[in-house]
Amino acid sequence: MELDRLNSPSTCAINLEVLGYQLQFAQDPNSKHLGTTVWDASLVLAKFLEKNCRKGRFSPSKLKGKRVIELGAGCGVAGFGMALLGCDVITTDQVEVLPLLMRNVERNTSRIMQMSSDSESFGSIHVAELSWGNEDHIKTVGPPFDYIIGTDVVYAEHLLEPLLLTILALSGPKTQIMLGYEIRSTSVHEKMLDMWKRHFEVKIIPKSKMDATYQHPSIQLFNMVLKSTARSLETMTLGLDHQIDQCEAKEKMPATGENSGSSNLVTKEDDVGSRLSEDSILRKLRDGKLGDWEARRYGSIAARLLRDIKIT
Repeated sequence: MELDRLNSPSTCAINLEVLGYQLQFAQDPNSKHLGTTVWDASLVLAKFLEKNCRKGRFSPSKLKGKRVIELGAGCGVAGFGMALLGCDVITTDQVEVLPLLMRNVERNTSRIMQMSSDSESFGSIHVAELSWGNEDHIKTVGPPFDYIIGTDVVYAEHLLEPLLLTILALSGPKTQIMLGYEIRSTSVHEKMLDMWKRHFEVKIIPKSKMDATYQHPSIQLFNMVLKSTARSLETMTLGLDHQIDQCEAKEKMPATGENSGSSNLVTKEDDVGSRLSEDSILRKLRDGKLGDWEARRYGSIAARLLRDIKIT
């Protein structure tokens, strides 16, 4: 039988240690759906939770039993970060992604149960279909939630409004929203921030709060809560009579035209940090000391450099 892919979920996987558990996330980078790939922002969020769980609002004592929904979960990495802290997580995506997502949830839940002598420290994680803007899907998962999380769900301008409306529909007055993503387009980034700041109190998580290894100047984490006026917007705008095709939502928009240069992907300050980080990675590559995370970032840098090269 002729294979039409270089990789499959059974042969391509990402290993990640979170809170002492060795997790493995199957992925399929060569599928036609980008939701079947583990993206770096999900790793950054999971390791951020690990670093900040000793005390404060991300400690298991504060998170135990909290209801969490993950949007555009893909392979489910970030959702497991919350479940390991005691949350009851519903991890969601389009129907095409669900088989791989369910596989990762089942296998890693089994791993955790086998490795843990205290299974009560683990909350729960379940899979559900949720296309942004679909009222039936939203009602089925049972909002509101204590936390809404998502990583690398922001990449194209036409997806910003469906994402916003879905977040509003899933929120209550005290819902905490945590989103992480890698800046790929300055234009989309600016429109996103403008939209969010109209409806949420937005805080950018400083790099000092992130894991020392799992961070990068172009990857940002945001913590948001609703402004008092945001609830009225939900009532006015959520009368959606159509279903958003989130298949398009997973098509990450490559930078082209005015956004094709790497200097347009991040702010000047972040671009300097990015170059310094890249130089450090190149030195480690030369010395044979490149870790898994740095290898991922090196691949991202290489892809950026090769983006406009045409092989003839």
